[in-house]
Amino acid sequence: GKVKAGEMMLNPRTKQKERLGRMVLMHSNKREEIKEASAGDIVALLGLKDTTTGDTLCDLDAPISLERMDFPEPVIQVACEAETQVDSDKMVGALAKLAEEDPSFRYSRDEETNQTVISGMGELHLEIIVDRLRREFNVNAKVGAPQVAYRETITQPYEFWYTHKKQTGGSGQFAKVNLAFEPNPGEGFEFVNDITGGAIPKEYIPGVIKGTEAEMLNGIQAGFPVVDLKARLIDGAFHPVDSSVMAFEIAGRAAFREGAAQCKPIILEPVMKVEVT
Repeated sequence: GKVKAGEMMLNPRTKQKERLGRMVLMHSNKREEIKEASAGDIVALLGLKDTTTGDTLCDLDAPISLERMDFPEPVIQVACEAETQVDSDKMVGALAKLAEEDPSFRYSRDEETNQTVISGMGELHLEIIVDRLRREFNVNAKVGAPQVAYRETITQPYEFWYTHKKQTGGSGQFAKVNLAFEPNPGEGFEFVNDITGGAIPKEYIPGVIKGTEAEMLNGIQAGFPVVDLKARLIDGAFHPVDSSVMAFEIAGRAAFREGAAQCKPIILEPVMKVEVT
């Protein structure tokens, strides 16, 4: 088949029509404008409004969505600061545009340090991002020392009881949980509710989950997010007046801090999986 510049296509992800703008063949840093492309041609399209990396554009009468690419998580990050207030005003918009074009690039705001953090697949990747900020968006930025995106996990199981009890006059706080943590290699975080007989009312269970997940982000020994862990809620107890979702959330946080430290935690370094064909 063939497509021509100016034709209307369908984006199955957005269910919106997209008109093909200018169509060019790329030759290193030069481009040659063409009016149509045939099957097998590799071209660049200019002027697309609502199409991002990984989208499929197809015939209006024959919708089809090709499998999207899987992009790995960033493995390195650096702090990025604009040199002037004018640069700062433009930098967030520029980073958003770059992240839209490159799914392996991420940026976020660290509320504790009040810095913008950019993350990518390596030092060269981030150097190119900073160079593009200067060349394409006229934003001058300074970057800090690279920080590797380590993760933490546990290597052995541990079962224990934890009681959260606080009395300050009037209604207090009470939550008692029997938790078991165990390694869950390659499966991420998993929470299993093994409560039977109403030892903990079901409306309090989400508090335990929320507290555990929140504390996992703070790490065990080095402050890096915890991955590949299974938590089982086996038993517990509650007080008809003093127990609440918040009390069980606090118990979940404190129980994770105490229990995970007994599971022989280790630090994981990022590893890139490469397939050569």
